[in-house]
Amino acid sequence: MIQSPSLTKLACYMSNASMAAVACISPLLFVTFHSLYGISYGKLGFLVLINFCTQLCVDLIFSFYSHKFNIPKTVRAMPLLTIIGLAVYGIFPVLFPQQVYIFLVMGTMIFSAAAGLAEVLTSPVIAALPSDNPERDMSRAHSVYAWGVAVVVLLSTLYLQVFGREVWYILVLLWISIPLAAFVLFMCAQIPPLETQESSAATGKLFKNPILILCVLCIFLGGASEGTMTQWCSSYLEAALKIPKLWGDIFGVAAFAILLGLGRTLYAKFGKNISTYLLLGFVGAFVCYITAALSPSPVIGLIGCMLTGFCVSMLWPGTLIYTTEAIPRAGVAVYALLAAGGDLGSSVAPQLMGSITDAVAGGKLAASFPGDLSPEQVGFKAGMLIAALFPLLGTAVVIVLKKAIKKQQK
Repeated sequence: MIQSPSLTKLACYMSNASMAAVACISPLLFVTFHSLYGISYGKLGFLVLINFCTQLCVDLIFSFYSHKFNIPKTVRAMPLLTIIGLAVYGIFPVLFPQQVYIFLVMGTMIFSAAAGLAEVLTSPVIAALPSDNPERDMSRAHSVYAWGVAVVVLLSTLYLQVFGREVWYILVLLWISIPLAAFVLFMCAQIPPLETQESSAATGKLFKNPILILCVLCIFLGGASEGTMTQWCSSYLEAALKIPKLWGDIFGVAAFAILLGLGRTLYAKFGKNISTYLLLGFVGAFVCYITAALSPSPVIGLIGCMLTGFCVSMLWPGTLIYTTEAIPRAGVAVYALLAAGGDLGSSVAPQLMGSITDAVAGGKLAASFPGDLSPEQVGFKAGMLIAALFPLLGTAVVIVLKKAIKKQQK
C-alpha cells in the first residue's frame, strides 16, 4: 500500500466518475434499446427506478449494519462491482439477444449496488483524509461526478452519432476503463480508518438527534431539487417549450451538468460558510423552477432549466459538509443515512412530477386552458410548478437547521 492521501483522493475521484457513467448509460440508450430490441419505454424507465432503489437499499443496509462490513475491502470492491455490472450490461444482451432485458436488469442492479457503496463510502473516506481544507476536498470530489456526467453525455452522444446505435455495447465496454482505473488506484492506496456504529441499535439512536433529522431532510430536498431537473430537463424542453431535442440536450441537459460541475469546482476553490451557499442555492433553484414553468419565452425557460444546475450544485455535497461540521466524527452510518435521504429525494420527486404532468394533461383543466398551450404543455408546466416546492421547502429547512446548530453550539 502507498500511504499517500493524494492517491486515495484520486481513487475516490475516479469512483465518483464511475458513478456518473452508470447514472447516464441507461437514459442515453433508451431510444437505442427501443428501436433495436422493441423494449417498451415503460420497461426502460423501470431501469432508472431499479438504479435508485438498489442504491437506496445499499444506503439503508449500511445505515444499520456498517459495523458488519470490512470497510477497506468494501471500498476496494466498489469499482470491481461496477466493472462486472457494465460487463453484464454490455456483453450478455449481445450473446443472448432473446433475453436482452433480463441482462440489462441484472447489469443495472450490479453496477447500481456499486454506485450505492460509492455514495456511502467515498465521502467519509475523503473526510477522513488529512487536509488543510476538508470542505473544498468534499466539494471537489462531488464536482468530479458532475463533470463526469457532462463528459459521458457528450462523448456518448458523439459516439452513437459517428458509429451508430448498432454498436452500443462497445460504448458500454469503453466506459469500463473508468472503474478499472479506480480499482487499480484503490488496490494501491491506503484506506483511512472509518468510524462505524457498534450495533444497529446504536444507529437507531441517531434518529433521536434533531440536527441529523434536519440534515437528512435537507439532503432529501436537495436531491429532489437536483434530480427532478436532471430527469425531466430534456423532455420538458422538447415537449413543453418546443425546443428541438438536439439543442435542448446540448444547451439544456449538458449545460445543466456543466454548471453543476462549475458550481462545485468554484466552491472547492473559493468557498466557505456552507450554510449561506445552501440557503442561496435553494432560493436560486426555486426562482429557476418558477422561471422555467411560467416564462412565455422558450429561451428564458431554457435559461431557467440550465441555471438550475448552478443553483443546486452544492445542495447535496453542501449538506454533507454542513453535517460534518454539526456532528463531529460523523461515521459511516451518518453518511449512509444522508445518502439514503438524497437518493429518496432523487427518485420520489421526478416520479411525482411525472404523475402531476400526466394527471393535469389528461384532465379537463388542461383541455380548456386559455391560450395556445396544448394539454401536454399545461401538464408539464404544472408539474414544474409543483417541483418548485422542493427548493422552497429546502429554504425553510436550512433556516431552521441554522438556528438549531447555533443553539447547540451555545
